[in-house]
Amino acid sequence: MKPLPELTAFLEGLPEPHILFDAQYRILAANAAYRRQYSPERSVVGRCCYEVSHHFAVPCDQAGESCPLAQSRASGQRERVLHLHHTPQGEEYVNIELSPLPGPDGQPAFYVEKMEPLRVAQGQPSAQGLIGRSEAFQRMLALVARVAPSRATVLLLGESGTGKELVARAVHEASPRAGKPLVAVDCSSLPENLFESELFGHERGAFTGASTAKGGLVEAASGGTLFLDEVGDIPLPMQVKLLRLLETGTYRRVGSTDLRHADIRVVSATHRDLERMVAEGRFREDLYYRLCTFPIQLPSLRDRSGDVALLAPALLERVAAPRRLQLSPAALAVLEAQDFPGNVRELRNLLERTALLCDGERIEAEHVREAIATGRRPALRPAAPPGLPALTDGPGGTPDGRPADLKTLERAALREMVERHTGSRSELAERLGISERSLYRKLKALT
Repeated sequence: MKPLPELTAFLEGLPEPHILFDAQYRILAANAAYRRQYSPERSVVGRCCYEVSHHFAVPCDQAGESCPLAQSRASGQRERVLHLHHTPQGEEYVNIELSPLPGPDGQPAFYVEKMEPLRVAQGQPSAQGLIGRSEAFQRMLALVARVAPSRATVLLLGESGTGKELVARAVHEASPRAGKPLVAVDCSSLPENLFESELFGHERGAFTGASTAKGGLVEAASGGTLFLDEVGDIPLPMQVKLLRLLETGTYRRVGSTDLRHADIRVVSATHRDLERMVAEGRFREDLYYRLCTFPIQLPSLRDRSGDVALLAPALLERVAAPRRLQLSPAALAVLEAQDFPGNVRELRNLLERTALLCDGERIEAEHVREAIATGRRPALRPAAPPGLPALTDGPGGTPDGRPADLKTLERAALREMVERHTGSRSELAERLGISERSLYRKLKALT
């Protein structure tokens, strides 16, 4: 059965790459956009789609990929998948939408495949964007590709250093709002008394020092995306105001009674366990469900098998510029053997130290080992109560052995923890089991 010439002509006029193929994967027609993108030097008609796009000798599902044709046969419907395709310029991630075309008997006779490159991610070392090709990375990226064109609120979950801001940018740049601003808000760095003003803006005279009216970050993100980083650190009184923004799309500047409309898409991120915080009463349940319309779990680097080999050269190019350093195979093997609890951020820092320790143009294994050794923290003294380090040099609590009162011990413990803590104030408060406001008062008492 041959396809209608009208169908072939219709595909030829489409701007995105399209192919028409049969149930045996044979390409029957390909428009100019597809030929230009995937095989400018050779005809694709009569060849199998998996051969042209993937350089496979067997269908995708037999080579470890998801196959939209196999999925469509099972469901009888249109199917969407994310694939890594070969092009003359290298590998690229592509959104594929496959539509079955029924024949006279009502059964699928042909299949049309539309391809749209996902330009925010690469399957090879690159100077920018998301990089990876592991199964965990591709699962995450498939969710990004699926949710980006919608208006859904996205919650990015994962350990520190997994690249949540990069993924937020990928969601924004793959959305219809890509031409408008992406405004990031670091919720952990905003004091409670300034949070509302920074987010929603204020009118002149709204508080001491407000000599002029000022728009907030919500207004700055108009038409685009508002990225709320570390959303778990938002103070409880401010959570209800954010909830109102998400539920009604409206807000008020501080000191104003006028409702303003917000044309924004919200993407938030956290490394905290929000469900546990909800159970403990530290995060509003209604806000959690508003933010968690479409959650995406970012994989840790230790779960991204093989991605260190792609990330390391790209990160090295960024941190060592203008030098053009190369990693020896032995150096890469040392990197791949690390656990990286700090994830991609830790890998980046390690490579920057390594570059500083290397005088030549090639990084060897000993450079990496030296960088690892210099980055290790010194051993901590044994802790007394859980969560607090050992604080005393003498048996009674003071250097000369005299007993110390409880308040002195508490201040000494807090001072030592502050000196050793490298994270945010909210993380320190969580480690101590107190509120951030209580921690603020205790820190103020130390000065």
